[in-house]
Amino acid sequence: MSTFWSTRRVMVTGGNGFLGSAVVSRLKALGAVSVHTPTSSDYDLRDRQAVAALFAATGPDLVIHLAARVGGIGANQARPADLYLDNLLMGTYVLDEARLRHTAKTVMVGTICSYPKFTPVPFQESSLWQGYPEETNAPYGIAKLAQLVQVQANREQYGQDAVYLMPTNLYGPGDKFHPAVSHVIPALMKRLVDAKEAGDDSVEVWGTGSASREFLYVDDAAHGVVLAAEHYDGGEPVNLGADRELPIRELVEIMVELIGYEGEIRWDASKPDGQPRRGVDGSRAEKEFGFVAVTSFEAGLARTLEWYLAHRAEAEARAL
Repeated sequence: MSTFWSTRRVMVTGGNGFLGSAVVSRLKALGAVSVHTPTSSDYDLRDRQAVAALFAATGPDLVIHLAARVGGIGANQARPADLYLDNLLMGTYVLDEARLRHTAKTVMVGTICSYPKFTPVPFQESSLWQGYPEETNAPYGIAKLAQLVQVQANREQYGQDAVYLMPTNLYGPGDKFHPAVSHVIPALMKRLVDAKEAGDDSVEVWGTGSASREFLYVDDAAHGVVLAAEHYDGGEPVNLGADRELPIRELVEIMVELIGYEGEIRWDASKPDGQPRRGVDGSRAEKEFGFVAVTSFEAGLARTLEWYLAHRAEAEARAL
């Protein structure tokens, strides 16, 4: 157990969410005795006065900002303005309130969606500004990327100790399985499980299957966030990845076998694939604070399916 955590008042925005719950569990396992996880019903982080009230009530000396409005391709297409503005305001106000109150350290968690659409693989942090993000991700990705600009500007002008992390696509127990907000793994898992139970002879999957993604197990991501909070103090953004780029077609094959679905997969090429490829260079995270993902994709996927089958109602409840 780390004495670092036992002596700090930690606030985790989004601490009751998917990644946030994993981060809070890891903090407590490391001996953290003061962890605040404000909810959106108590404090609307899009409201500057509410953010100020939150900081006044909790007095954190370390903030981990995970609160976000997110969704898959469908949500990105349906609510681009909401995803842009909500994420921009939350990150901006949290980071600036931390500056104003001289909070000792702030960890801002961005997104892999901020990278340009045609970034060379593996994504290196130096490629962030070499093009426009994939169109369906752009409003969300740019809103989160604005926090990197704010982090670096505040470090230069005010000496604020703030760092910026970019996890690749997350998955694992506790993920969102409602079709309106789910990402690729929970969306596919739900569709295949439903089809198997209903005896459907085919399942439709968006896109061509040619796009690739890199998937990071949520507990590994939480480990990376906590390591950076304790050990990283640089101004450069840092990828958190799993060192495995996986084509969506191969992902579907793995999931079909895991779930035991025996019907046909029909690819709907009229629907978007999203960004053509995603796979990150995680060497900076390993060098700067020793982060290496340890969960194999197959093991993580099996744990995710086990959790989903045991928590269907909870998993499929809509949460924005």
